[in-house]
Amino acid sequence: MSTKSTYSRIARRETHSPRSVLAIVLAVILILAAAYAVIEIILAIAGQKPLLVTPGNAAKGLVGVNTLPVWILIVAGIILALIGLWLIIASFTSGRRARHLIHTDRAVTVIDNEVIASALARHASYAANTDPDNTRVSVTHNRAVVEMTPATGRDVDKGRVQDAVDEQLAAYDVSPKLRSKIDIKKAGKVGA
Repeated sequence: MSTKSTYSRIARRETHSPRSVLAIVLAVILILAAAYAVIEIILAIAGQKPLLVTPGNAAKGLVGVNTLPVWILIVAGIILALIGLWLIIASFTSGRRARHLIHTDRAVTVIDNEVIASALARHASYAANTDPDNTRVSVTHNRAVVEMTPATGRDVDKGRVQDAVDEQLAAYDVSPKLRSKIDIKKAGKVGA
């Protein structure tokens, strides 16, 4: 196995998450539904009162569903189809972890989005000459959003902050690429 394929496999494993939680939740729901059905059948066989409904009444209710108004059946069908479509799409796609890759030749370098956000907040606050506590950065899969609250009476040069953030993102050379958005609040903060 080549080193490049090993690195790409490691990179994929570190940046994508499996759908294990979804599979476990669905399995638990199905197990609980099957356990309930078994309990109702056992209670019906033993001649006891049902928990909710007897299996015979449930079957009659299911057969008699065609007596409901058509619009209720259509809405229920659409809702069930959308849930089914969502489950199919979720089963074939993998989740993303809050991580990015840095391009290196010798190893797989993974960086967490919180680390990128912290570094961008520091550089943006220095460029704006504001307190780092008044700078918030959120990093998603393809975007870094910088929100700044300047000190009251001070103007922040948005272009300077944009240049500083873009320069840092270019220096990091992360994959997938990040685009930046700068949001400077209109109302300042006293003592910032």
